[in-house]
Amino acid sequence: MTYGMIHSVESCGTVDGPGIRFIVFTQGCPLRCQYCHNVDTWEFGCGRRVSADEVVKEAISYRSFFEATGGGITFSGGEPLAQPEFLEAALTEAKRHGLHTVIDTAGSVVPKNIDAILDATDLVLLDIKHIDDAACRVLTGRSNANTLAFAKRLAERNIPVWIRHVLVPGITMSEHFLRQTGEFIRTLGNVERVEVLPYHQLGVYKWENLGLAYPLTDVLPPSSEETDTAQTLLESYLC
Repeated sequence: MTYGMIHSVESCGTVDGPGIRFIVFTQGCPLRCQYCHNVDTWEFGCGRRVSADEVVKEAISYRSFFEATGGGITFSGGEPLAQPEFLEAALTEAKRHGLHTVIDTAGSVVPKNIDAILDATDLVLLDIKHIDDAACRVLTGRSNANTLAFAKRLAERNIPVWIRHVLVPGITMSEHFLRQTGEFIRTLGNVERVEVLPYHQLGVYKWENLGLAYPLTDVLPPSSEETDTAQTLLESYLC
């Protein structure tokens, strides 16, 4: 039996992959994104201990919703690839039961069993935090090298990908960086969709509850027009 640590689950999610989805939020993340709205998932070694079989069994109880909408199970976080044995076991079990599988990841951790994980993955939601490496280190505490290399690996295996990119005024919201991101996306060939996610401060209370100083207090969310412009720009680079 393979076990993992999870933060929570959402039984009827609609934004983390196609259709209605059962979302498993794993506990633990190596990134420290300045805009993180799930800062309570950062710490490793805490959360609820569950087996891969247990979490898939719970997901199966929503099968009728999946079949009606083209949904399935999504592993998010935290960073699901930071618990590779659990993720592989859960994905494999989900596929054994015919569920559509999604990983929502920043690709900052690429474990040794990544090929086995991808063998049981139907779709990857890949979050490109920042296309500029130096800026990414400031924004997340880590280089973007693993993320970009992971994106190329997914392209080599022709695994469907939805790119996600958080639009942060003064940080990622510049035509220069957006065009760089678009040029990278253009090289891949397996990107089905791009989602520009407007920066927000809805998770600030979690920082405060944990006694952490929120670093982007003075940054306001982008307007709907700015978000739409960025969305249109990045979509223009899709193959």
